[in-house]
Amino acid sequence: MLGAVFGVLSLVVAAYWALLYFGQRALLFPAPSLVGAPARPPDAEPVWLETSSGRIEAWLLPPAGSWPGPAPLLLFTHGNGELIDYWPSAFDEPRGWGLGVLLLEYPGYGRSEGRPSQRSITEAILAADAWARQQPRIDASRIIPYGRSLGGSAAAILAAERPAPALILESAFTSARAFARQFGAPGFLVRDPLDTLAAVGRFQGPVLVLHGDHDEIVPLDHGRTLAAASTRATFRPLPCGHNDCPRPWAEVRRFLDVHGLRPARVGGT
Repeated sequence: MLGAVFGVLSLVVAAYWALLYFGQRALLFPAPSLVGAPARPPDAEPVWLETSSGRIEAWLLPPAGSWPGPAPLLLFTHGNGELIDYWPSAFDEPRGWGLGVLLLEYPGYGRSEGRPSQRSITEAILAADAWARQQPRIDASRIIPYGRSLGGSAAAILAAERPAPALILESAFTSARAFARQFGAPGFLVRDPLDTLAAVGRFQGPVLVLHGDHDEIVPLDHGRTLAAASTRATFRPLPCGHNDCPRPWAEVRRFLDVHGLRPARVGGT
């Protein structure tokens, strides 16, 4: 009897693991529909990046107002259930500080070609960084990866692989494997490990870690662990959950100022 029960349980577990293995990318990368998405603002410049996955879309938001010299850039990667279409207005404040913003879409999301995976997303963000470094109006020495949720992994990987003056992580998980354990999935089943923790450990620059103190999707301990992986990290809990955090621009501005990454307007601040 015990053997039969064990056999049934083993089959159930095996079936569940198989479901997770073959369906995990649909769960990890639930690209939303473009139906109802806001129109691209007139001042958002479309950029098309060529990758092995196909053409990947990004939007460049220039600094607001007149600023001297090439602009620092926030290279932003959003959460897994989002699109760049929803983000331009959220960056009005840092654009007013003289920063440009590059909103990167993921392969298979929005109008971008290909399919999302760790490999294709990594290739996309590396292509975005390479493109930005060739633009005379962008300061190649001040391209700052900024990732939210899933995007934190992409941003951290970029910072670990290319020169970056700083890294900003918001509501990021330590790795997809650690996140999957919440669903009873062993790490070896995870096809896209997205090891944010390892990437932060390799990055030698300053890191700002922002995390909701009652995040119901990615627990606060993920943020604490990411901050502990860097000797140059600043950890700031936020009074919010995962998807209801107000833009943390005061913390970001303070962080950029400490590390000399925000431009000064001629004749003022």
